[in-house]
Amino acid sequence: MNTLQSDSEHLSFPKAAYIHVPFCHTRCPYCSFTVVADRLDLVDRYVQAITRELSTLDSPNPVNTIFIGGGTPTLLPREPMVQLFSEIRRWLPLADDGEWSIEANPQDIDPTLCQLLRDQGINRISLGGQSFDSAKLKMLGRDHTGDQLTRSIDIASQWFDEVSVDLIFGVPGEDMQVWRSDLRTATSRGVSHLSTYGLTYEKGAHYWSQLQKGQIMAVAEEVELEMYLFAIETLTQHGMNHYEVSNFAKPGSECIHNQTYWHGDSWLGFGPGAAAYVGGTRTVNHRSTLKYLQRIETGLSPIAESQTLDWSTRTRERFIFGMRQLKGVDWSTIVNVGEPEAIEAIAQQIPKHIELGFLEWHDGHIRLTPQGLPISDSLWLDYW
Repeated sequence: MNTLQSDSEHLSFPKAAYIHVPFCHTRCPYCSFTVVADRLDLVDRYVQAITRELSTLDSPNPVNTIFIGGGTPTLLPREPMVQLFSEIRRWLPLADDGEWSIEANPQDIDPTLCQLLRDQGINRISLGGQSFDSAKLKMLGRDHTGDQLTRSIDIASQWFDEVSVDLIFGVPGEDMQVWRSDLRTATSRGVSHLSTYGLTYEKGAHYWSQLQKGQIMAVAEEVELEMYLFAIETLTQHGMNHYEVSNFAKPGSECIHNQTYWHGDSWLGFGPGAAAYVGGTRTVNHRSTLKYLQRIETGLSPIAESQTLDWSTRTRERFIFGMRQLKGVDWSTIVNVGEPEAIEAIAQQIPKHIELGFLEWHDGHIRLTPQGLPISDSLWLDYW
């Protein structure tokens, strides 16, 4: 096998696409994403811009997965929403057994919307619920209630086989009792997929400045660890597969699209702030929605950042991102497509982490141990 040729071929055929919808009801205090609040006056311009950006493909690009994220895609008025979906189907024809996901806020979910989404070809819905607890939701700046989240799960489950819910833990003031209740409620609704994230404080988010000023206090690390481990114990006991550091799914309900990122495969990206990875080059569109629109409308590229990764960097990223999966990384695949010096450097670090009890070999894969899971992010610095 010609290793370099194999790596190039692997990167050249994106079979996944991400479309970013930046509109939100309000900006949550923990959010640092590319979003605009209360600006539905920009929707028509946005749909036209996305249409023009998609047309730069020149010809339709068949894909296996589509993910419409945000922001709040389900906030779009129905007519421009359908127009957007039509352009996506035109330029990104989905395989017959493909996965088409959309993020949604609980307060937007009703039978009419669910029927529209399903009729348009969407087959997986991801609810940004974050919690079922009223006080926790208020702290997070969410504009739905716990009852609305429960109701949205029940409605969505009538229309979609694949319903995912996001939950956040480690919110200021939260204790184990609240987190236990969140998990208990989530498992009682029978959702097919759960993503559980520890709250992070990102620059650009309101929470970041509040934390720096001492206006809020982060949950103690030992409490956050207890919450994470409790989620693993609870969700696996309920028959969910812990298949990625933060993700759990009923067998067969794992998110296919997100595995594109963890496998180091190529993907297309459209919309403000959207990233793409094609042919070994990573690009990011302008994060300002207005700047993105202006550039598209004047015939300029929306891309703000571009970086072509060398073979060594691609190899290291493939290893690090792949290690987020609980099954780990197939070492033979790394050897077949990786740059030799990078492979050797990675191989030199692995025994140290095995000896410390953080990694292990299993069936030709190198993977995290239960002891390595909670501190995994700190391990990857050794592999650069």
